[in-house]
Amino acid sequence: MGHLLGANNLRVEYPTRVVLDGITIGINDGDRIGVVGRNGEGKSTLIRALAGRLTPDSGDVISRNGLQVGMLDQSDQIPDDVTVEHAVVGDRVEHEWAGDVRVRDVITGLLSDVPWGARIGDLSGGQSRRVSLAALMVHDWDVLFLDEPTNHLDVMGVAWLSRHLATRWPTGTGALVVVTHDRWFLDASTQETWEVHDGIVDAYEGGYAAYILQRVERERSAAVTEAKRQNLLKKELAWLRRGAPARTAKPKFRIEAANALINDVPEIRDPVSLAKVATTRLGKKVIELEDVSVTYSDTTILKPLTWRLAPGERTGILGANGAGKSTLLGLISGTVQPNSGTTSRGSTVKLSILDQRLATLSDVLQDRVSEVIARKKTSYKADGVEMTPGQLLERLGFSSAHLSARVFELSGGQRRRLQFLLELLEEPNVLLLDEPTNDLDTDMLRAMEDLLDTWPGTLIVVSHDRYLLERVTDQQFAILDGEFRHLPGGIDEYLRLENAQEDKALREVTHASTESTPSATQSAGRLRPGSKEHREAEKEHRSLEKRIQAGTSRLLGIDRDLADADQGDFQRLTELAQARQDLQAELDVLESRWLELGELLA
Repeated sequence: MGHLLGANNLRVEYPTRVVLDGITIGINDGDRIGVVGRNGEGKSTLIRALAGRLTPDSGDVISRNGLQVGMLDQSDQIPDDVTVEHAVVGDRVEHEWAGDVRVRDVITGLLSDVPWGARIGDLSGGQSRRVSLAALMVHDWDVLFLDEPTNHLDVMGVAWLSRHLATRWPTGTGALVVVTHDRWFLDASTQETWEVHDGIVDAYEGGYAAYILQRVERERSAAVTEAKRQNLLKKELAWLRRGAPARTAKPKFRIEAANALINDVPEIRDPVSLAKVATTRLGKKVIELEDVSVTYSDTTILKPLTWRLAPGERTGILGANGAGKSTLLGLISGTVQPNSGTTSRGSTVKLSILDQRLATLSDVLQDRVSEVIARKKTSYKADGVEMTPGQLLERLGFSSAHLSARVFELSGGQRRRLQFLLELLEEPNVLLLDEPTNDLDTDMLRAMEDLLDTWPGTLIVVSHDRYLLERVTDQQFAILDGEFRHLPGGIDEYLRLENAQEDKALREVTHASTESTPSATQSAGRLRPGSKEHREAEKEHRSLEKRIQAGTSRLLGIDRDLADADQGDFQRLTELAQARQDLQAELDVLESRWLELGELLA
């Protein structure tokens, strides 16, 4: 295992505090490292220093000669007047980049809904961020640093990125260092964890789940007296071991030690008790959607659906970007009116929304935190204990000094936590969470989840954070092609359904392509923009991109199986070789048709 780069006695300090103090750490070939820690502890500072984006106050970063280092920085911005195409592939001609499997895979995985010829300045913030990630991923790097790469990716996008990183380098080569609050992604993509805290870095073997176990063990063995923090970690560990039914592939780590640590930890939630309290507070009727549908212009967003929310129901909503998740929340809250059907709610319903816009804080930005919470109720019940707003703030990571700060002076994560607290202090009995994990670190996510565990109302969560959904909800639904569908198998079932749709379309496109002959439309050399033929060709071209990406991923999987197979098992090797040959022939047909359509659409 070769050494790639490392830091020796690294020190970085800001005017008010030392962020990194004498860090000595290394990165080797084959390393897959996740970086965790509270917001402001120095995670981004560490990887920026290692990547050469930041000059430390003292110490050295030494790398192997000729090392290619790439980084996705949270501050990376592409100029507004650059097109998406130029940002990703530069001046390369189309036939050159279109013939590159990696480039096609990245474009399909990250930019399928982004106009190829659009200016960066005309894109949304999320689209622009994905263009930056795509522009990085199309190149070869020996070491790849990623700072919050899953922001603005949906569940399918996060799964794609995980698969891509798993096959990006041959086994035992290359290195990945990623800062992210997405705990599922950490477990799926990393094999070592660095925790940045108090100016130092602690290294743990394994992904996020193994890190939690070892962190508890270290604190127990050191007789740490932080009882609140310890209990939170043990509760998190209990979840990791027991988990939701959808977590079919639990991490493999020192099971006996984990069982010994959690045998005195109660169940994450007591659903019977919570349901009793919820029924008392809400009554039998909560919110009912009867045969409702939503259509904008000529586009159907939600097909007719019927859903009766129950007292104490805890549901997660899945779907691709633009699938209609926020529209569904609007139907529940009453901000969106259906085109057909009816909505009704119980007389005792008190609904609250934690949205992505921090709208509840817009009128109090100039006020001090202490003034804002003083206007709310004086106590809140959590885990059967009465707590003051100040105690809740402490539980959510605030210090006494933050009470005198003005709201606009808080960080994004702190404002998010304050917003969450203010919503809870309103004592709603129906809570809608729309992407609640934005700007929160893993410690704060655990604190939020811990509070939600004992919250007895009806909870509806829209999130791309797979871990959060499995952690705080008891069932999941998905919006697929406008259909509202229950997922008995959880998020794994959702991913299977999405992949099955892609496989079906792949077979249909392959069949159509093999039977196609030069038509009058094609013989004209170009298609007239806006014509029916042009629109149909664009649709087929986009579909082919997805099919080629899916087929390429399967091809890489077969290559891994061939590399790992017993070289003496000739039957298995023959089967894999034949499967690879058949799939490659299929891809050749698709690529030929894709290039042909590209010429017609040019």
